[in-house]
Amino acid sequence: MKRRQYDEDDVRVRPGKGSRPRTRIRPAHEDATEGFVVAVDRGRYTCLVTQPAPAKKRKAESSGDGTSADRTVMAMKARELGRKGIVVGDRVALVGDISGKPDTLARIVRVEERRSILRRSADDTDDGIERPIVANADQLVIVTALADPPPRPRMIDRMLVAAFDADIEPLLCLTKSDLAPPAELISQYATLDVPHVVVHKGGSLDELREHLAGRTSVLVGHSGVGKSTLVNVLVPDANRAVSHVNAVTGRGRHTSTSAVALQLPEGGWIIDTPGVRSFGLAHVSPETVLAAFPDLIEGTVNCPKGCTHLSAECALDAWVATTHADPARLVSLRRLLASRDTRDPDLTS
Repeated sequence: MKRRQYDEDDVRVRPGKGSRPRTRIRPAHEDATEGFVVAVDRGRYTCLVTQPAPAKKRKAESSGDGTSADRTVMAMKARELGRKGIVVGDRVALVGDISGKPDTLARIVRVEERRSILRRSADDTDDGIERPIVANADQLVIVTALADPPPRPRMIDRMLVAAFDADIEPLLCLTKSDLAPPAELISQYATLDVPHVVVHKGGSLDELREHLAGRTSVLVGHSGVGKSTLVNVLVPDANRAVSHVNAVTGRGRHTSTSAVALQLPEGGWIIDTPGVRSFGLAHVSPETVLAAFPDLIEGTVNCPKGCTHLSAECALDAWVATTHADPARLVSLRRLLASRDTRDPDLTS
């Protein structure tokens, strides 16, 4: 019997530990490049990066601002960020290939501190799990049609609550004023001092542009109210898809499938979001809503513990009865508090 010849493939060798010990200390990435997230799609983040231009180029630039044009960079989230969510509007730190060339991928290693975060809870549930929508917005533009589809005041109320929770300013944008008058709907929000603009197809958007200029505004509204149509006029090269309202159900069809940030020619940004049919507020406490009514806060001192301000035991009724505040303000507060209830069928109609 011939003796077998052994070689290195017959010997199993355990790999060594290596000369570099593992550590929990992560790199600081102090040289990371700042980026602005303008779109999110299945784990890939489209970011805008502005880099200082070379010295020779700076001299040639007529603008004299010392920067080159924004560059689009595709990125993924670094593992060390864990399950930390990244949304449109976030300011992030990027490392790796930030050239923006095709088939390149950078890495997001840090999410900078947010000035604001617009959130909603899971649709029609009371689990209180928050769903971030947009970060660092200055203004929430609540777009609602006056007809086709008809306005839904309870949904507007919920979006106002979300704006108060995020500490961003609301703006009511009423579209399709050529189909129905706006006076009745405007009167419902007069006591809340919510600014509004009224527009119609083919009409001037100058007043709306004044509200948007130099700010980061997020547009939120039902499907079919005309958000994408507004965006296409405000940003001519946006090319956002538009659709009609179903004649049977009175509902619009979802045409925008994801949030996207677009730069305005006049300066500032608008963030178009998909149409919503519900807006969960399980994460918002009554105290957060009450904070938007400073004229009523002092009246809650004598309220029972855990008061929802909707029951007969609430001390706000006596506060208003003694002329400390406008009764219409209390009606508005309770309307907003009641809008937190997701069991109301009018909220998802």
